[in-house]
Amino acid sequence: MQLCLPAHQPPTPGSTRKQDKLPHIEQTYCDRLVQDTPFLTSLGRLSEQQVDRIILQLNRYYPQILSNKDAEKFRNPKVSLRVRLCDLLGHLQRSGERDCQEFYRALYIHAQPLHSCLPSRHALQNSDCTELDSGTASRELSDRGPVAFLTCLGLAAGLALLIYCCPPDPKVLPGTRRVLGFSPVIIDRHVSRFLLAFLTDDLGGL
Repeated sequence: MQLCLPAHQPPTPGSTRKQDKLPHIEQTYCDRLVQDTPFLTSLGRLSEQQVDRIILQLNRYYPQILSNKDAEKFRNPKVSLRVRLCDLLGHLQRSGERDCQEFYRALYIHAQPLHSCLPSRHALQNSDCTELDSGTASRELSDRGPVAFLTCLGLAAGLALLIYCCPPDPKVLPGTRRVLGFSPVIIDRHVSRFLLAFLTDDLGGL
């Protein structure tokens, strides 16, 4: 008995575009803490004193993130520092966004050099730089049009003023006419019409 399988259909262009353009999702403090936990719990990152200060701030200052019981648990000297730090970070991740945000605030106060080296901060800075570079490139492309137009306009006006003010010279003027004869291809059409009219009148007087 043979089974008839449906033929494989290639994805349509519309579905491909939807997969390529994924929505930009902002990273929450809980997501950042999940990303930074391996870095923070590495050996030698945070000292005993720094961890104690962070725990005391989360316990004694408003808003109170850790209760007295939790603070005593995470400051227990009988447990190794790495285990207590892992338990603290896991507790904050389960508590919610505000608790994770207050942890980063305390970390910035008591361990600012370490806070500036967090992996999540580097990821945020890279994304911001990418968006800034793309915006600058688009603005540069959009600014080329008016600048090019004004440059051509100024060049054409200068050439017209030069021919108008200089006396007619039979040796130099024909060469100038040959150069300006190609100006409609290069500069704006309104300025070109003005130059063509000037050349026509000048040639008629010869």
